[in-house]
Amino acid sequence: MPSSPLDLATLRVVVLAADLGSISAASDRLRLAVAAASTRITALEDTLGFRVFERTSRGVRLTPAGHMLVQRSRALLDDADRLAVDLHDYSQGLQGHVRVLANASAILEVLAPRLEGFMREHPLIHIDLEERSSPEVPLPLLEGRADLGIVDLPHAPQGLELVDFCTDTLVLLVQQGHALAGRGAIALREALDQHFITLTDGTALSNRLLTSAAELGRPVHIRMRMRSFDAVCRMVAGGIGVGVLPLEAVAPQLAHLPIEAVPLTDPWARRTHRLATRAGVALSPAAKTLVEALRRAH
Repeated sequence: MPSSPLDLATLRVVVLAADLGSISAASDRLRLAVAAASTRITALEDTLGFRVFERTSRGVRLTPAGHMLVQRSRALLDDADRLAVDLHDYSQGLQGHVRVLANASAILEVLAPRLEGFMREHPLIHIDLEERSSPEVPLPLLEGRADLGIVDLPHAPQGLELVDFCTDTLVLLVQQGHALAGRGAIALREALDQHFITLTDGTALSNRLLTSAAELGRPVHIRMRMRSFDAVCRMVAGGIGVGVLPLEAVAPQLAHLPIEAVPLTDPWARRTHRLATRAGVALSPAAKTLVEALRRAH
């Protein structure tokens, strides 16, 4: 017998005996010996200092105090049952909270439709998604302030693991009618005389552009720095400069703005985005479920 008679197993005996009007019937339902069930109830009554049941030859009937006990016990047992289900679901990765940091390209190109399907299949897993530039993702991951990152980084920072996730293709965006419009393809070196509309400093895409120009021994003539892909596209459409953005992310703008995408022949124009997690730290069941779903959809 448990150290305290006021436990969930005893309360289940009491509630079921009250519902069935019989300790014997409750014992059968719970697959418990009648003597053990009766002993539990007697020990509970002794501890509480009042009778829970009036015993008769026809079974048992609740006392007024017993009514109060059963009413409160039902709520307690319901909570316990819900907790057991929640804990099981959590251990199986069916519910929980996952914090994700992702670059804009991954969000626009692949995450939106994949998360929509995932959240429909796993309604009890809450996804907290925040847009960050790729260089901004590692530190929150290492500090445990995020569970998963999606980044455009060539090498894993110390303490992180990277797994290939998705790819995209960078293109040169020009205004319709521009001298470079209509080209089948172009190398970056052929466009470096142009004025560029870039993303703000520190993004992985801007770093790629500046690094590649530097390797050619050429500067990038930056006219404006924007915070979003849409803003870059609108400046290009206005004839203010050219830009370099992922083709997959700017399809809506290509359909509605007077701009064209010219493929870049440079090897760095083909990018691989990667899932980033802390090395040597097990993911929560919910985060593991999300990662597996994202990789299956790849």
